[in-house]
Amino acid sequence: MKESIRLGKLNKKEALKYLGYGNNEPDEKILKLLDKCEEELLETARPQMVYRCFDITEGEKGIEVEGTNLCLKGNSIREHLEGCDKAVLLCATVSAAVDKLLRKLEIEDMASMVVMDSLSSVAVEQVCDKAEEMIAAEFSDYYQTWRFGIGYGDLPLTLQSDFLKALDAEKRVGVFATASSLLTPRKSVTCIIGLSKTPVSKKRRGCQTCNMKDRCIYRGTDSGCSSRQD
Repeated sequence: MKESIRLGKLNKKEALKYLGYGNNEPDEKILKLLDKCEEELLETARPQMVYRCFDITEGEKGIEVEGTNLCLKGNSIREHLEGCDKAVLLCATVSAAVDKLLRKLEIEDMASMVVMDSLSSVAVEQVCDKAEEMIAAEFSDYYQTWRFGIGYGDLPLTLQSDFLKALDAEKRVGVFATASSLLTPRKSVTCIIGLSKTPVSKKRRGCQTCNMKDRCIYRGTDSGCSSRQD
């Protein structure tokens, strides 16, 4: 299924957490900048997502996604999909227009760029949240796992290209994989949700499921980030 998503409001508390405020209150200047950036982002972004459900089977090399060339390798994804006989492949993006906006702000207004970057990460996560709600409604007779990102644990990041091909994501939502297996537009997400007829284990998520993993102040600390728990 392909769907355009409307985001009416962004989670600014989450953006502030990414910005390093923790439990501290931002000043009026930052609050106004958040409001300004939110308005501009919502006008610029074109949030979209595409997902498909596939039967999965365990093979010698990993978990085979039937009807595709995709083989999910590694112990992490094997554990994540334990007990599942289907998997939903999901790709979400807030569009190349947001990347263009971020590059423009990087030259003209670095403070706004940092705030916009955090809000953009929040936006793509909210697109994924909406997609999860749709998947839960469509497959209401299944239990579903949390979102498992490509590159998380020992699942190779190099699977990005085959993953996008399985969804025809390049054509349907304009998301591509670079030669180094990074996604473009940058504010895009690829992930896997397992479906099982029996209850699934709800374990703590790792930092790799988060768009801010490369610059989050909580990563590697004892406290971690409470928003990344089920």
